[in-house]
Amino acid sequence: MSGSRWGRNLRKIFKVLSFSEFMGLDNPFEREPSETVTDPYRSHSWVNICISILIRNIGRAPFLITMNGKEVSSGLIFNLFRDVNPGMNRCDLWKETAAWWFLEGEAFWFFGDEYSAGIPREIYVLNPRKMRAWVEYGKVIRWFYATDQGEIPILPDELIHFRDWNPWNPHRGVTPLIALSDEILQDIRSNKSISKLLKNNAVPEGILKTDQILREEEADRLEKRWESSYGRNRKARSIAVLGKGTSFQSLTVTPAALKSFDLKRWNLYTLLSRYGIPPRVANIQDSKSSLSGSDTASQHSAFWKYTIIPLLKNFEQILETQFFVRFGLKERGSFDLSSIPELQESADEKSQRDIREIEAGLKTINDVLAERGLPPKPWGDKWHQNPQKNKKNADSFESKDQNPQFKGKWGGKCPSNEQQFTEDIL
Repeated sequence: MSGSRWGRNLRKIFKVLSFSEFMGLDNPFEREPSETVTDPYRSHSWVNICISILIRNIGRAPFLITMNGKEVSSGLIFNLFRDVNPGMNRCDLWKETAAWWFLEGEAFWFFGDEYSAGIPREIYVLNPRKMRAWVEYGKVIRWFYATDQGEIPILPDELIHFRDWNPWNPHRGVTPLIALSDEILQDIRSNKSISKLLKNNAVPEGILKTDQILREEEADRLEKRWESSYGRNRKARSIAVLGKGTSFQSLTVTPAALKSFDLKRWNLYTLLSRYGIPPRVANIQDSKSSLSGSDTASQHSAFWKYTIIPLLKNFEQILETQFFVRFGLKERGSFDLSSIPELQESADEKSQRDIREIEAGLKTINDVLAERGLPPKPWGDKWHQNPQKNKKNADSFESKDQNPQFKGKWGGKCPSNEQQFTEDIL
């Protein structure tokens, strides 16, 4: 193989494909071009639902600017992330960024046409599908953004690139749906098939069958007779015998149709798993799980802990490297999770934790009241003593006194119970 031909093939291998391009990579004999999925966010309902759930929750966490651990409420950086640009607010900024991340595995922030140098005054979220990288010597030296008037060149210094790991190209992200192309196409095919059947009324509720051979005019008369007695506007599910051995037999759901329903359910859970969304967060009730409040609350909490928070931390680190450190800023940015109800303790959980800490001697009652903003009690500074626990410990110490191993360690006797209780508390 010649060097030029080998280079062309290598470039083809490492070319970054958008989702719509990827969906057309299959063998054309196995998948017709008309069946390729150009935009799963538009054509697949659960892709749309999953991304909507994710970005809606990401928009709930406010992005704070801090300096030396204290929140900043004024200044150029604060104004940038608060105002963003004339057509976008700070909530929209993160929702659109996350939406492209979950669709294409990357997102681009552009500092605007009027940006020349220094700290930007505006931020615009670009469409990753319209971005093209110019790479030389393994480094992106320029980006091109496709518009109706042509491609617009953009320097890397004018961008912030949020990129998920891509094993095929180190310069671009990769869609998280890349391995779910078959599942998405199966659902779309199934939905189209059902829609055609409903539109054309092609699924009969029953059939007329006879053991006799009917001529065409006899079949027409039989059809008219049936419609006159059991037309569409009347009770269509009646069973009747119309003579000449003709009877009505109801049709049932075929095993193939049942398998199709099971496949759609499997594809749904595969998609939820890929996006890290528990079923209850998507308002799905599994017949094997309960509808208890604790189960629902735990799934919502897990959704934030294991899906949303890791992504927000990733965004924070990308911004720290590509924005705050790049421009030599003392400020830093982070998402405030203190007001997210799913991450807060319930009143019952907090009360139980306070009781355990009081019984363990870690807090007094007045310490707990002070944390809750309540006035202290006259007797609240006394350390709690649990008589049952003390008796249990005393019995344990007596048994240790009878044990030669402990006698040798303590010179024939154990320390006083009072000393041992103090050590337990500490």
